[in-house]
Amino acid sequence: METAFSASMGTEVEVSEPLIEKITAEEDQLIPEWKDQITIRGLAVSAIMGTLFCIITHRLNLTVGIIPSLNIAAGLLGFLSVKSWTSFLSKLGFSTKPFTRQENTVIQTCVVACYGLAASGGFGSSFLAMDKRTYKLIGTEYPGNRAEDVKNPGLGWMIVFMFVVSFVGLFSLVALRKVMILDGKLTYPSGTATAVLINGFHTNAGAELAGMQVRCIGKYLSISFLCSSFKWFFSGVGDSCGFDNFPSFGLILFKNTFYFDFSPTYVGCGLICPRIVNCSVLLGAIVSWGFLWPYISQHAGDWYPADLGNSDFKGLYGYKVFIAISLILGDGLYNLIKIISVTFKELCNKRTKVSKLPIDNEIQDTESSRLLIDQKKRENVFLKDGIPTWFAASGYVGLAAISTATIPTIFPPLKWYLVLLLYLIAPALAFCNSYGAGLTDCSLSLTYAKIGLFIIASLVGTNGGVIAGLAACGVMMSIVSTAADLMQDFKTGYLTLSSAKSMFVSQLLGTAMGCVFAPLTFWMYWTAFDIGSPDGPYKAPYAVILREMAILGIEGFSELPKHCLALCCGFFVAALVINLLRDVIPEKISKFIPVPMAMAIPFFVGAYLAIDMFVGTVILFIWERINRKDSEDYAGAVASGLICGDGIWTMPSAVLSIFSINPPICMYFGPTVSS
Repeated sequence: METAFSASMGTEVEVSEPLIEKITAEEDQLIPEWKDQITIRGLAVSAIMGTLFCIITHRLNLTVGIIPSLNIAAGLLGFLSVKSWTSFLSKLGFSTKPFTRQENTVIQTCVVACYGLAASGGFGSSFLAMDKRTYKLIGTEYPGNRAEDVKNPGLGWMIVFMFVVSFVGLFSLVALRKVMILDGKLTYPSGTATAVLINGFHTNAGAELAGMQVRCIGKYLSISFLCSSFKWFFSGVGDSCGFDNFPSFGLILFKNTFYFDFSPTYVGCGLICPRIVNCSVLLGAIVSWGFLWPYISQHAGDWYPADLGNSDFKGLYGYKVFIAISLILGDGLYNLIKIISVTFKELCNKRTKVSKLPIDNEIQDTESSRLLIDQKKRENVFLKDGIPTWFAASGYVGLAAISTATIPTIFPPLKWYLVLLLYLIAPALAFCNSYGAGLTDCSLSLTYAKIGLFIIASLVGTNGGVIAGLAACGVMMSIVSTAADLMQDFKTGYLTLSSAKSMFVSQLLGTAMGCVFAPLTFWMYWTAFDIGSPDGPYKAPYAVILREMAILGIEGFSELPKHCLALCCGFFVAALVINLLRDVIPEKISKFIPVPMAMAIPFFVGAYLAIDMFVGTVILFIWERINRKDSEDYAGAVASGLICGDGIWTMPSAVLSIFSINPPICMYFGPTVSS
């Protein structure tokens, strides 16, 4: 899944199948039927966790656009919730149904499907790009930015849009699950890592470690919640008060957004995200806010009018947005071409390669034979409850037909034949994204969505092209993202001896939950906070970027400030070159080369994000040096606790805001006034 940047990008969790637990005879006999793997208690836990994860995802999406993978947290918290519930009932004398790894996997799948819609549904990107605030931010006089191309978020139409779009991606590739998981043996690193975690929980040693991880999550969740509530009392009214505006490195650097804002969420992201991502974000902050923006500001009055507002695209704001777009497009285009070429090469190799079954090798040792038998059992379980191809095909066609008829009623500029065009090309792009995610753990759903945006915006033209392009972006992103998520979960199900049918049904149920919970939790933010304000915490950076992309699709580059296009071209080429160097230079050197897409994030958002995330990675680095085993066991739990605690505080703070209850104190920092 990708909304702005996948936390796993540029990394691979190398977990081979031989590392998966062996199947015991008892486990082989006790594998429940697919219907028994889906339970009422599991769905109840999934609904609660899905709501919480939607809140966390929206917060991250609306602030910085970085959404770390929460799959492992979903598996861990699912285990905690059901185990705690069954233990409680047992102490009261009630008999409870055994909690299996299959049920744990179903819960994790359902939660991921639910919060995945908060990430890929367009709430922090294409939906907000249509609203009135983003229209005004770009400028009412800006060429191509028409008042007619405005559609504010509405709870009703967002829920309808989610229901008619979100299920289509699940049917687009389900028929290829055997090809992708068994024949292609794609790794799907995140799905494999989650399976290893769940399998470990359902052993005696694993359950003991899981209990300690759960206590760790609870501890840091409480700390994070209390920290966030304490910060609220000093945040006053407006955007200049409180610890979020603490000039940690002095007032001069504070003006250039270099400060630590005591955010548990971003520190937690720094613990989860790969070190190269955190360092890339910091490097991007230094390049942009340390050098580039101050240098361009010195040419105010020459390169652009000096009296423009902070959010005027003909001024410094335009440089920030378009240079960030250039880096993101350069990185996305390179990885898109790379993944398509790798996919094509792998498919060609599959056709030409002569298959040799290892079972025929007379030198097989006992351990290898055992692994082959286990693999065969996993394949039998995975294929036992099949999903007919005719069902998948008819499901896709039927849902696409409903969507083709419904979407034009929500977005009139997006005609039915254009929606049909999207659904004709979507399966190919969904396959590319899913195959690429299986090889590299990198989902490029937003990049594929931008293809749909540019194509539709240019086809529709000036009369409605912006709205049509943004709506097409939302449709395409949902399809390619949910298809990749489904394959990740199929991999997890295969390795945990879960039925493919139960995985698919749990995806459907989780998606149905997400179609309701994701819009509702977003609506909480929309009504309680000033979403999209460039001076507030919820900047929604990709809203402005995507609207500008839609305008560029129909208008061109004529209105950019002086030298902006040249700088954009330079950074676009730099992104291509950096990615090329990462691929051709030996790994011992290339692992230190930054990731351009991560560098682009602070260009627009600010350097404070980079400081917070770098604090997280420094904590992890020191922890690894002191006790690597503990850091491996508990870093994810600490990060999950920090992120969840801050996310939970969002709910009471939103309620306080809705009832106009303001913080009692404004803690403000300014220069000393001489008497």
